[in-house]
This record gives sequence, C-alpha cells and structure tokens, in this order.
Amino acid sequence: MHDIKEIRKDPDLFEKKISERKANIDIKKILDLDKKNRELIQTKEKFEQEKKLISKKKDKSQFKKSKELSIKIEQLIKEQSEIKKKIDLFLSSLPNIAREDVPIGKDESMNKEIEKVGTIPKFDFKPLSHNEIGKRNGLMDFEVASKTSGARFVFLKKELALLERAISNFMLDTHTKNFGYQEISPPIIVNDDTMFGTGQLPKFESDQFEIKLEDDKSRKFLIPTAEVVLTNIVRESFLNKEDLPLRLVASTACFRKEAGSHGKDTKGMIRQHQFYKVELVSIVEPKDALSELERMTNCAQEILKKLNLPYRVVLLATGDMGFSAEKTLDLEVWIPSENKYREISSCSSCGQFQARRMKARYKNEKKETDFLATLNGSGLAVGRTLIAIMENYQQKDGTIIIPDVLRPYMNNKKHIG
Repeated sequence: MHDIKEIRKDPDLFEKKISERKANIDIKKILDLDKKNRELIQTKEKFEQEKKLISKKKDKSQFKKSKELSIKIEQLIKEQSEIKKKIDLFLSSLPNIAREDVPIGKDESMNKEIEKVGTIPKFDFKPLSHNEIGKRNGLMDFEVASKTSGARFVFLKKELALLERAISNFMLDTHTKNFGYQEISPPIIVNDDTMFGTGQLPKFESDQFEIKLEDDKSRKFLIPTAEVVLTNIVRESFLNKEDLPLRLVASTACFRKEAGSHGKDTKGMIRQHQFYKVELVSIVEPKDALSELERMTNCAQEILKKLNLPYRVVLLATGDMGFSAEKTLDLEVWIPSENKYREISSCSSCGQFQARRMKARYKNEKKETDFLATLNGSGLAVGRTLIAIMENYQQKDGTIIIPDVLRPYMNNKKHIG
C-alpha cells in the first residue's frame, strides 16, 4: 500500500511509476479526495478546539452552541470517514512501485536473463514429458483425479508420492540447517484481513478459493501460497531492531483457481489448482531488503545446484512482476519435453508495501517508528521440482534416476520404475 504523503510530494512521478506497472490512475481524483480529507480534519479540529474553550468557561449561555458544535463534529467525522475509505480503497488497488534497476516493459518479453547455470542434458532418445513418464509407470493418475475433483488435479502413487515428500523434506532440511530459516507449520485457511495484508485482496479475489465455515461470519480463504500466512505473522505487530532479520520457511499445500489460465498448460502438473511449495519469507529492516533478496535467491538456487538441475536466473520486467513486488528474480528450470525453461521459483522484495497494509512496524536505529520490509520466495515449488527431476533424469528404459541428495529420503533407492 502506498503512503498518500509520498504521492502528494510528486504526483506526476508517482503516476509515471504506476503506469510502468500496467496500472491506470486518476491522479487528480486521488489528490482531490486527499485535499478534501485534510480540509475536513482541519475543520473538525477547529470545532473541537472551540468546544473545548466553551467547556473551560463553563458559561451556561454557550451550552447550546456547544451542542451545535458536537453535531457538526459528528457529521464531519462521518463524512471524513467515508472519504478516507474511498482513499484507502483507491490506494489498496494500486501495485507496488518498481525499483530503479527493474527493466521497464509490458510483459515477460522484456525480462532480463542474468545467468544460466548447469548443463542441459542430451538424450539419445526422444525425451518424454513428465505426465507420459508418470502414466507409463503407473505413478500418475489424472483420470481418477478428474472424477474425484475435476480438471487440474492429479493422484501421485507409490514411489512418485514418496519422491514428492522427499523433495519437500530435503528442501526444509536445507533451508533450516544450512541457511537459518525457522520452520513453521501454519494454518492453510486464512481470513480476509490476512489476504489483504499481502495484497491478494481486493484486486485478485477472483483467483482465490473462498470457503464457508459453519457459524463463522468472517470470510475465509485457502492460501494461494504460504507467503500469505507467514508474512502476516507480523501483522499489527511492533518488533525491535534486535528481532531482525526474521527468516521463516514452510511446506504447505497451495490453492489457486488459475482464473486467467484457461487453455494453458492443460496437460500434466505444470499448472494445478492444488500444489505443494516450500516457501521462504524474510522480515527485515528496509535498508537490508535488496541484500536479503540476493541471499534468498541464492538459498533457492542452492537447492537446484544440489539437485544438479539446469536453470537460469531472470530479472522480471515491471509488467511481469507480482502486485506487491518492487523487484523480482525468477529461477527457471530446464524442461526437456518443452525444450525451454519454466519458472520454479520467484523471489521478491516487497519493500514496505505489505508492511504498510499489515501495520507491521519496528523501532529503527534512530529509535523512530517505521514500517518493516518483507520478502518472499519459493524454495522451491515442489511439484515443478518433481517434474524437472522426472524429465531431466529420465532414462531410455523409462526409469528415473533419483538425485544423490534425495536418496537418503527415498530409502536409499537409486531409481524409480
């Protein structure tokens, strides 16, 4: 969420920066509302001061005027409250402002490749897709999932179900033991305030799975990512500088409607309504946000390196970043059957954008109250890691070699199938 005071300082610059994020803004409308809001506050404060002076004098002849002032103040409070709601609604629908080093562009075509890591495998046979491998070995069942749940769901079976669990456990162990993240097992159902805090509401409500709980009037949602619930741990909190950085990790199921993905990735597990992801969240001082983004991205890369999967690092353009992000680095893993890289992790710095929405504050080194900075990243998406292993480690006979680092989690099995 944006600070109206900052918009007021340079409205033309703000309008330009917002347009770079593919968002439209009526800057005159927001400034007019802001002006009206401040005028109402000033008038209210003036009437309150008059009423206070009358009260001090204890002059009975002024009681009628005091009562009239009370009515006017009440009316002003109501009017000012309505205008403040309009301002907040307007501001809450606007995306974060991008950092200066982020490429300006309308979509992914303007993303900037930073580096490629690893060697793309060469096969002496035509590589199969993960869903072909899974079906051939009786390890994936999309048909039964379609009967029980609908499109974009899957049953994983036998060794493949074990491999999915192994990947998640390996990631959690690496991030907690090697990189100092604190493991959390969070709720996967959250309320609307929580979804607002990280930016899913109100703008992206159509992408979310809302659920009904008996005798509960508040709105509830299944989490689209553990970022939502982990970041909101500090909502309406006041931390000390000594509490930072706070680094959290969780492995959870995630749920997304994929409302804008009709007709895309309809085969296989690339785009599912339900999937598993190991999520990294950092809460830091604002001055440390970019260095923490680099650290978080390196932690996610380390998983890919240990699994010996080829990937590339991409700096996202303004038009391809998520709503709350100020800078995003994507990791894209090589998928042989598609002959291209696909996103497996997205690490973002959100600056103070989410913290302002959540009212998450701390006392900085100057002993001043300030908003925290938040970051989030996949460390990694479990399903897409499973896909990458199946396709990059597939053999001519249809078996899948298990990466060395996963074998202790797989009863020391060396291959599947």
